[in-house]
Order: sequence, then structure tokens, then C-alpha cells
Amino acid sequence: MKITEIICQLLRVPAVERKTASSQDAVLVRVRTDSGLEGIGEADSQPEVVKAIIDAPYSHNIACGLREMLLGEDPLDTTRLWQKMHRGTMYYGRSSVTITAMAAIDMALWDLKGKCFGVPIYQLLGGKQHDQFQAYASCLFGRDGRQTRDIARRWHDAGYRAVKFGWEPMGQSLALDLDLVRGAREGIGDGLLMIDAGCIWDARTALKRARAFEEYDLTWLEEPLRPDDVSGYRWLRGRSPIPIAGGEQECGRESWRQLIDRQALDIYQVDLARNGFTEADYIRQRVQEIGANLCNHCYTSPVTVAASLHWLSTCRDAFIFEDCIDESPLRHKLTYERIQADEGWISVPEGPGLGVTLDEDFIADFLIAESGRIGAAEKAVRVPRPVAVNTVHTR
Repeated sequence: MKITEIICQLLRVPAVERKTASSQDAVLVRVRTDSGLEGIGEADSQPEVVKAIIDAPYSHNIACGLREMLLGEDPLDTTRLWQKMHRGTMYYGRSSVTITAMAAIDMALWDLKGKCFGVPIYQLLGGKQHDQFQAYASCLFGRDGRQTRDIARRWHDAGYRAVKFGWEPMGQSLALDLDLVRGAREGIGDGLLMIDAGCIWDARTALKRARAFEEYDLTWLEEPLRPDDVSGYRWLRGRSPIPIAGGEQECGRESWRQLIDRQALDIYQVDLARNGFTEADYIRQRVQEIGANLCNHCYTSPVTVAASLHWLSTCRDAFIFEDCIDESPLRHKLTYERIQADEGWISVPEGPGLGVTLDEDFIADFLIAESGRIGAAEKAVRVPRPVAVNTVHTR
């Protein structure tokens, strides 16, 4: 079996709001083979930039577009292909958006592998340890404590017994921060409450906030510091009365290494659309070695929701699942299967691969760009890249 096409599709809702949120656009990657099988994946990143990384032509051996590297390869060689992509993008990758583009392809390869063998991805990862998870409704703060309370009550009435609020307007003042957290607690009652600060404080301010929030019994305080402040996170974790969570921006094992080696977090939040299954499986093993906990980060489409469920189900001590409740059609209508919590609980898909099926009519309605299809006429005139005589990098 060989890879014959890697198709990149960009989707976007008609009116994108200026807010810290996802599910307003998406970049889908579809890997097709000469056997007729297709795997699907998604990157949580800037869609046009991901598309450029996949579409880029050959420049030289460590500055190559991802499609160029993978056409003709065996899609079942997931580990080797990850290593090939990582090596082939060394001059412009190694972290951030290039890894997210690789993650989308990797997700599609694992989906394809599951379909090839007729098993869910969690079986390929070693087997699930959870059939379902309590889900928390993941949403943005209201403008103040009163509106935040009303939002929390809405999701409590919908069956959720856990909720997370995040980002703006938190950080403007201590009084407003306390008002927001107080409102959230009033709305969710005695359920689980998580607060995502949105990377806004220095370590000492974050410690003051954690102490001020202690009476509201938070399950965790998420991303109080900027992502690169690993020393600050380690210092804060040793002093905070509330568990510290973070990591959603991290892409690939090298990005995670300092946070894990220095045991800087209590809860490590891994986004499958930024890491892929190959790296996420490695990160799972490393985090479990240090006795910390794992949770997914997921604020995109049902493709990533399904991927997150497969991966998190293999995490020994996982206890809760991030469920994006954004009302965007990309969150709810991209696949025929609705991957959402029911009465506050969400189940792991059981179909082959990811266990979800794309709605092609929906994609046609929201598609803004597509690349990767090579028609017969284009194949006939396509000029092959020069073959290097010496492929050893000598710069």
C-alpha cells in the first residue's frame, strides 16, 4: 500500500468573530492510498500556514514540503514517517506550526492504519483503560461574574457537572478576577470548576491569585503564566494551593521536554491536533513516569475530539475530558457522528480508525481552498525534482 494523494482542505464559517476561540475555521488533511483507503486528520493552527507547509515544494533535503516527502511511502510506517518529516523540515520546523502540520498528517496516518486493520486507534496504542469520561463544558468567561454565573447554569442545566471558563476579561484587576470566579462557582454549584487564566500573569501575581481563588475549590488553575516560563511554572507549582495545568500550545516531544523533566505542572494538557498520535503516545509515557496527570486539550472539530478520546482512553489516571461546546457548525456538523457529551459523559468511539465520517456536503458548503489533487493532465507535465548525487547535509 502506497500514499498517492495528500489533500489539504481549508474550511471557514462565513463570519469569523474576533474572539479567543476556535471552531471558526479548520484545516483538514486527507491521506489517500492506491488501495482506496483514506485517513483524515486536523491541525489546530493557522490553516493557511499549515497548508503552505504541506504544499511547499522540494528546496533541499532538510527544507522540504510534507507532501513531497510522503508520496509513494507506506502509510503504515507511522513512526518512520514522523521521523522522516521531522528530519526533512529541520531548517524551518522543529517546533510550532510545522509540528502541527505533521500532527495532522500523523493523525490521518493512524486513522488509515486503524481502517486498514479494522480496529479503533486506541487498540493500536495499546488498549483503552476507560470507556467514557466525565466531560467538562469548555467555554469563555462572560463580561462579569453575573454573566459568567448564567453561562455556568446553562451548562449545568444541560447535564454538565464540570465547567471551565477561560481568557478575557480575566487579568484586568483582582476585583474582576474574583467576581468572575465567584460567579462561575455559583453557577456550577458543587460541580468541578476549572479556570483558564490565558497566560496573563507573572509567577508572583499568579500565586496571589491562586491563594485568592482557593476558597472556590478549583480543580485546577490553567495557564496562569506565559508558555515559555518553565522556571516560573515550576516555582508556582511548588507553592500554589491549587493544581496547575498547562501545555496546550506545546508541539512535539522536544517542546514538552522541559515541562516534563522539571515536573513543572500537575496536569499536562496534550492537544492531538498539535502533536499527533506518535508524539502524544510518547508524551503519555513520559508524564506517567513522573506520576503527573494527563488531560486532552481540544477546542476544534469532531475529528480532533475523536482523536483525543482515543488517546486519553489509554491514559491510566485520566479522569476528565475537555468538551468544546462552541456552537459553530464546524464543531457539530463536520462529521455524521455527533461527538459530544450526553448528560455530562462522553464515550470513546468504537469504529475503525478515528471512528468518524466526514460529511462531504458540509465540506463543500464551507470549503475555501483545497490543494493536493493531481489530475491526469497535470501528472503528464509534472517535472520531477532533481535527484541529489550526495544526500548528506554539508552546510
